[in-house]
Amino acid sequence: MSDLVAEHPELDRPTRFTQEGLGWVPWLRPVDEEDLTDAQRHALIEPARAKMPYFRLLARDPGALKARTLTDLDIFHNTAGGVGRAERELAAAATSRDNGCVFCASVHAAAATRESGRRDDVQRLLDEGTDADLGDAGWNAIVASSVALDRTPLSFGAGDVRRLRDAGYDDAEIVDVISGAAFFNWANRLMLSLGEPEVPARRGERE
Repeated sequence: MSDLVAEHPELDRPTRFTQEGLGWVPWLRPVDEEDLTDAQRHALIEPARAKMPYFRLLARDPGALKARTLTDLDIFHNTAGGVGRAERELAAAATSRDNGCVFCASVHAAAATRESGRRDDVQRLLDEGTDADLGDAGWNAIVASSVALDRTPLSFGAGDVRRLRDAGYDDAEIVDVISGAAFFNWANRLMLSLGEPEVPARRGERE
């Protein structure tokens, strides 16, 4: 079993939440890319994920990985109806900010900025936390409901749905917000239990 444990004594760990790209390293050794089986490669869904240690680690259980990835892609990329990509990404970023997943917060905060153009508002969420005023009732309601879903014991309830509805979101849009937050309520905890983020060498040299 000891040969499966990966240690990173010289890791350059991030010291704050950021929209800049971060790396991630596992505490258990992932499957080497060249050793991935056909079933494991199929479970990745997107071939480029074979380069990512997180997904190669999850590939040790290809059935679970495939279900996880298809759920993820449908929640965040199926925009035929419901709320926009920016709001889905905001829900994920708020959840990640609340439970301390620095890596996921960086990915989804950057996506929220890219989709909305509201970089300063997104950065305020990262810098000040989930109580920050993001400038409008809709975004504040998304953050509040995401945090309520993230907390243990669960505090999400009818009041959160009412607040989202009062901010102008319809039922389909509210389902999308809840789905984004709920998925990362789970996904963050999985990632936090399997490894940690790092500042890429090229960025560490600039800072």
